[in-house]
Amino acid sequence: MRGTAEQVSSSSARMILSAPLLARWRASVSRTASAMRAVHIAVASVALFIGVVASVVLVPDSRGAWGAGLAVLMVAIAAVDARRFIIPDELTAAALALGLVYAAVEDSEIWVQALAWSVLRGVVPAVAFLGVRAGYRRWRGREGIGLGDVKLAAVAGVWLDWQTIPIAIEIAAVAGLGAYLIMHLYFHRTVRPTTRLPFGLFLAPAIWIAWILDTTLLLYPSAASF
Repeated sequence: MRGTAEQVSSSSARMILSAPLLARWRASVSRTASAMRAVHIAVASVALFIGVVASVVLVPDSRGAWGAGLAVLMVAIAAVDARRFIIPDELTAAALALGLVYAAVEDSEIWVQALAWSVLRGVVPAVAFLGVRAGYRRWRGREGIGLGDVKLAAVAGVWLDWQTIPIAIEIAAVAGLGAYLIMHLYFHRTVRPTTRLPFGLFLAPAIWIAWILDTTLLLYPSAASF
């Protein structure tokens, strides 16, 4: 009886502890939905479908499922940042946790070392982004990179190898510059140095694209020669 009571008590404690977390997740989902218009929902749905299918098709082993999970989170982050200029911590935390579990599972025989390297890769780009953030603030007197982007850089490090981390950042930077040009040339919008641009909108998909490049080159090494 005592053991049963302890088990019930422990189960109740877990339920109580998980209730606030579930509430935060429901609130995050609600904010995501409310921040998006019908056209944005349609675009995000297409991107989500492409990301999930491409992950499973291009990476046909178990890693494809992990890539599909990454695609879901990156599309969600991009969608929210595009509308609200903010990256929800819940989505970033989920991407980090999923990436760490992925690293441990994929190298299960040396999972401690795999986790350590994954954490180190996450810290390096995050610190680099923090440095850029501090330098820009001192130079221009205002924020240039949000803390959400710093945390998203950590996600890139956790999921990607050393050689593909800069590729993701370069893809995001080129896409962002392209968006500026399109806004100016085709939509005739005045673009100033102070014009806000949601960098997470570009960095999040770039992380998934770089992961696909990294993983497919591992699966098909001959592709690297082209």
